[in-house]
Amino acid sequence: MNVIAINGSPRKHANTATLLEHALNGAAAAIPDGQAVETRLIHLYELRYTGCRSCFTCKRLGGPGYGRCTVQDDLYPLLEDIASADVLILGSPVYLGSISGQMRSFLERLLFPWLVYDTAGSSLAPRRMPTAFLYTMNITEPQMKARGYAQAFAPMEAYIGRILTPPQTLFVTDTCQFDDYSAYMCTCFDGAAKRARHEEQFPKDCQAAWKLGAALIRQTRQPVA
Repeated sequence: MNVIAINGSPRKHANTATLLEHALNGAAAAIPDGQAVETRLIHLYELRYTGCRSCFTCKRLGGPGYGRCTVQDDLYPLLEDIASADVLILGSPVYLGSISGQMRSFLERLLFPWLVYDTAGSSLAPRRMPTAFLYTMNITEPQMKARGYAQAFAPMEAYIGRILTPPQTLFVTDTCQFDDYSAYMCTCFDGAAKRARHEEQFPKDCQAAWKLGAALIRQTRQPVA
């Protein structure tokens, strides 16, 4: 069983990465005894790559790159590995109301080659692996709902669902950004309240991520439509 998690945050040890680690641990714990499991956490900001270059090599009938992104950069071997994965877990902070630019560029390169330009909405993905998307954000849950974030994320989730499987989602709100809020210009936040909430809520969020990872493994044992 091969489980890959993708960190769309520039921080390797903060909220998003920590949640992804818990999701991987939950996935590993759900593997039946005796079955081999490999879990990997990939940090996108360590890689040098671009978004889709619109070369359409992946759409050229009969070409060697049909259904594959052939751009030779740091993303190329990762895309090859994901093609043979059993579970894919995505995680991104929310920047200006959307996923990070690195995550968006990664998803362009991952999904577009598998998207068939036909009337049936076909997919060339080697398998319909279970997926999940974890979002972290500074605003509160009521603010997230008022700003329509879930609706804003829906189009990309729909592409993931069309090409792979509809992602299970986890929204982690009102996160703690700084160790010392007094060192930054952020007077709209109460640093002490942020820290207190983080200490109380974030362990619960991590447990939710762990359960999500386990649920994805159970999903691999179910028939895929």
